[in-house]
Amino acid sequence: MRNSFGALRAVVLLLSLAACSLPRGAALQSEILSAEAPEDFAVYPITKDNLSSIQQWYSAPFAARDWPRHSHAGAGDVVRAGDALAVTIWDSSENSLFTAPGQRFVTLPESVVSQSGNINLPYIGTLKVSGLSPQSVRRRIEERATASAASVQVQVEVTKGHGQNVDIVGGVKNPGAFAIEDPHFTVLNLISLGGGVTTGLRNPQVALLRQGKRYVRSLDTLYETPSADTVLQRFDKVIVTEDDRYFRALGATDGDALLYFQEEQVTALDALAMIGGLSDTRADPKGILILRHYPQSQLRSDGKGPTHERAIFVIDLTSADGAFSAAEFQIQPKDTVLLTESPVLVANTIFGLLVNAAGLASLGG
Repeated sequence: MRNSFGALRAVVLLLSLAACSLPRGAALQSEILSAEAPEDFAVYPITKDNLSSIQQWYSAPFAARDWPRHSHAGAGDVVRAGDALAVTIWDSSENSLFTAPGQRFVTLPESVVSQSGNINLPYIGTLKVSGLSPQSVRRRIEERATASAASVQVQVEVTKGHGQNVDIVGGVKNPGAFAIEDPHFTVLNLISLGGGVTTGLRNPQVALLRQGKRYVRSLDTLYETPSADTVLQRFDKVIVTEDDRYFRALGATDGDALLYFQEEQVTALDALAMIGGLSDTRADPKGILILRHYPQSQLRSDGKGPTHERAIFVIDLTSADGAFSAAEFQIQPKDTVLLTESPVLVANTIFGLLVNAAGLASLGG
C-alpha cells in the first residue's frame, strides 16, 4: 500500500512539473502577454473608455479608402477637360489692349480646356477653369482682364467636348470603352452599360483611376450612398474586383485560416462569427487577442496614437463592456485574431490524469 501511495505522489509531482507543457492547440493569454521583452509591444484592453481614441489610430494602410466627392447639383453646367470655350471681351475704351480702334468687342480664338483643366488666353494667361460653372469662369477671366483694362466686360460660351471616352476594364460582363455625352454620367451608369457586375465576385470593389490617382469604394457603398456615385470625367477608367482584404484566424479555432472581408467593415464580433464562434471546451472568452502592426510613422508619445509598432488588443467577452466594445472595434486588413486556450482546459486535463493515476495506484495496491 505504501508503495502505491509513493507511486501516486511521484505521478502527481511529474504532472505538476509538466502542467505548462501539456500539448495544446493554442497558447494561454498569460503566455502571450508575458513575453521576455514586453517593451517590444504594447497591450491595450478594449473598453468603452479607450475604444473611441483607438479607432482614430488608423493610418494610410487602415484609413477609410479615398473617393472623389461629388455633388450632382448643377453638374451639367460645370466646365470639364475637353470643353471648348468661346470668350468675347467687350472694351470701348481708347487704346484698348483687347480691341482695335473703333471696335467695341473682340471674340478670342476658341480655347479647349486641357486635360489638366487649364485654358490659355492672349493677354490674360493661363487659368484653371475645370470644375467651375461658366459664370465662375467668366468672373475669373474678367478679374484677370480688368488688371489691364478697367472697363472690360466678358462673355463666355461653353461647347461640351466630344469623344469623352471612359473605360471599364474588368469585373463586368461587357468591358470596353464608352463615349459619354451626358454630363451626369456616373460610375453606376458605366457599370450598367457594361452589362452589370460579374456574378460571384466577393464583396465587389470599384476602383476609379483618374489623373494618376486610384480611388476605391465598395459597390454596396455606391448603391447605398447616392452622393458616392460620382460623375465620370474624360479618360476615367473603372475596374470592378473582388475584395482582397483579409485577416488571420489562429489559436483555439476549428482551423487556422485567412478570412476575407465580406463587408466594407468587419468588427471583432463579426470576425468571431466568421471564424465560427468560440469553442466551448477550448477558447478563453477573456482572452480574445487582436495582433496588429503599425508603421513607424504612426507612432506617438502623446497618447493620440500607438506607442509601439506591435500592438495587442485584448477583448474580454465575459463582461458587458467587453462584448459591446467588441461589436464596435474594427478589424483592419492583415490583423491576426488569436483565440487563446482556456486555462480551465489545462486544469481539467491535469485533473483527469490525476484521477487515472489514482486509479492505477489503487489497482497496484
